[in-house]
Amino acid sequence: MVKISIASVLTLLGAASSLVSAASLTKVNNFGTNPTNAEMYIYVPDKVAANPAILVGIHWCTGTADAFYSGTQYKAQADKYGFIVIYPDAPDSGGCWDVHSTKTLTHDGGGDSTAIANMVRYTITQYKADASRVYSVGVSSGGMMTEVLMGAYPDMFKAGSSWAGVPFGCFAGPDMWNSQCANGQISKTPQQWGDLVRAAYPGYTGARPKIQLWHGTQDATLSFNNWGESIKEWTNVHGVSQTPTETISNSPVSGWTRTRYGPNVEAIRAEGQPHNLEHKEADVIAWFGLDKLANVPSATPSATPSATKSATATPSATSAPTTVAKWGQCGGIGYTGGT
Repeated sequence: MVKISIASVLTLLGAASSLVSAASLTKVNNFGTNPTNAEMYIYVPDKVAANPAILVGIHWCTGTADAFYSGTQYKAQADKYGFIVIYPDAPDSGGCWDVHSTKTLTHDGGGDSTAIANMVRYTITQYKADASRVYSVGVSSGGMMTEVLMGAYPDMFKAGSSWAGVPFGCFAGPDMWNSQCANGQISKTPQQWGDLVRAAYPGYTGARPKIQLWHGTQDATLSFNNWGESIKEWTNVHGVSQTPTETISNSPVSGWTRTRYGPNVEAIRAEGQPHNLEHKEADVIAWFGLDKLANVPSATPSATPSATKSATATPSATSAPTTVAKWGQCGGIGYTGGT
């Protein structure tokens, strides 16, 4: 009779477990030029697609890459559909993104947006990712940065989803916090907003990324007025009317209203929702088209970043739509700190 020790059994079980799910949030120490010392974390699922798409998931003010990883369901969506998720971590001491400086509002200008763009470039090279399928989603300060990326890097991003954000350029100025914009007191014509976006990358004549805008009507941190201003901005950028081509009531949940302005601009009015509005990851992924990926293999690519792993627990793939925990983020109207 062959005798097997308990230690051997435990070793075999541990090996089997690692084969089931070895993927984890990993810090990349060297991803290229990093003008603001932003940090890069990446999640590559065990079953990553060939030439995978890239999703950049950007945290709120006072947040972290780890908080966005554990507090949203994009990791679970990546496991299901095989795309890679980049989780940037803001260099600001308050965990906020620079969405105000000329550097960050300019293509390769040297701000936080450039650092994130270089994270994407690294991932495309390191994992043979599909440069034509790069997306961004962010909440609050991360939603603002998503709109910054759509304006400053239209050649890189195919689409963005901004949650409780503000229009590109709304926070422009010398300070991290712009009370006038936060309070919804900045209003421009569609042409003026669109010109701000076009000025971010002078001479660019290519396609513009499509954008999805989510905002709660009871947002006491970043006024709901900013939702309407963003619609003005991005409809102008795409050269379409501010009159919706389609309006869907009770979508994606009862009381919310989804309006579409052609195929490239979609806006969701979350009736009664605060700044910390309920997040709908599956809806975002479907709008990006990332739920249509096929031929996901059973092995990860051989490339491994120089990294350290996070110990944060992985969110459940079966949990309910997320209300992201971001206590104190942006500080509320009247706050004098960052966003």
